[in-house]
Amino acid sequence: MSENTQEPVVRYDVAGGVATITLDSPANRNALSPRLVHELTEALTRAESDDTARCVVLTHTGSTFCAGADLTSPPVPGAERKSPADAVTDLMVAMLAHDKPIVGLVTGHVRAGGMGLVGACDLVVAGPKADFALTEVRLGLAASIVSMTILPRLAGRDAARVFLTGETFDAARAAELSFVSAAATTDDGLVSELKQLTDAFAHCSPQGLRETKRLLNEEILVRIERKRANLGSQSMRLFSSDEAREGIAAFREKRRPAWVLG
Repeated sequence: MSENTQEPVVRYDVAGGVATITLDSPANRNALSPRLVHELTEALTRAESDDTARCVVLTHTGSTFCAGADLTSPPVPGAERKSPADAVTDLMVAMLAHDKPIVGLVTGHVRAGGMGLVGACDLVVAGPKADFALTEVRLGLAASIVSMTILPRLAGRDAARVFLTGETFDAARAAELSFVSAAATTDDGLVSELKQLTDAFAHCSPQGLRETKRLLNEEILVRIERKRANLGSQSMRLFSSDEAREGIAAFREKRRPAWVLG
């Protein structure tokens, strides 16, 4: 099938003042392939110019919100000149600098680079089946690029545990860490939490939302501009290392990497 006839991996819908952007590539767990990053960026641009939308909801199909990097997919036309690190960084910047509030709606697993997307959302509501993990440390990597949106959301000791252990935590714990805004214990509760936010935005002026969002995200954007080059270099160096090759191979082969003790 040609590049132009492939089904989209990101869906866009607007209703009731809400632009819903859905990651729709469940076969690879909505991994950050060049195509998904490109289509998500286009959908964000569309939402920004859509006068019928007061806010954006970013959600997903399948059991995984986003599994992180996808190193197997080819680049898409027009995106070949960007490294994967630059492409993901630019995507997170587009979310943070977007004129409209972006609400993450998470009903499944969030891993690695997907955590960076959650960090780039302004608010996040998570359902009873949502869970989260920064797994890079278990693959011989570090959460280099996505740290730029995750670290501002977490307190120091909490960040250290999340980054250094790679352990999985549920939505309730994510809410305790302030990584998500609300953790619903039922699907109905999740719908109610989301509606409460989108109804509130309907009473706010576009200018008020835009300028307030700039106030909230200015320091994060300044940090990204200052740190992106060094963190991009770190990411590339680690991905090409022997330990990362072993970690990624072990993950794909469903075995323990060589460094595991005991």
